[in-house]
Amino acid sequence: QVQLVESGGGLVQAGGSLRLSCAASGRTGSRYAMAWFRQTPGKEREFVGAVHWSPGTTVYADSVKGRFTCSRDYAKNTLYLQMNSLKPEDTAVYYCAAGRIATARTSMYDYWGQGTQVTVSS
Repeated sequence: QVQLVESGGGLVQAGGSLRLSCAASGRTGSRYAMAWFRQTPGKEREFVGAVHWSPGTTVYADSVKGRFTCSRDYAKNTLYLQMNSLKPEDTAVYYCAAGRIATARTSMYDYWGQGTQVTVSS
């Protein structure tokens, strides 16, 4: 089992920045890909970005490419999401996930955090 705990959400003005963290515990010795998703009420969970087990290999949704950066600290078992140039449409609950491969498909992730709210005001 892997437990994931997100932190760092909050309220920010449009154009601002936030950094989310996801601390992993439990069976963190396994080679998991880790990802960020987000969700707004009434909509499906949306892929944001993911980091392969291999260091430095990342994939992003087109909507955040160039603004958001995923990174991992393998020593601390922590995943980060640096969000710059935030827009009101980035408002959502952001979830951390761990799974077998880095993909946009939610079904490929075995473990999920509880989420952290990000609100971007205009």
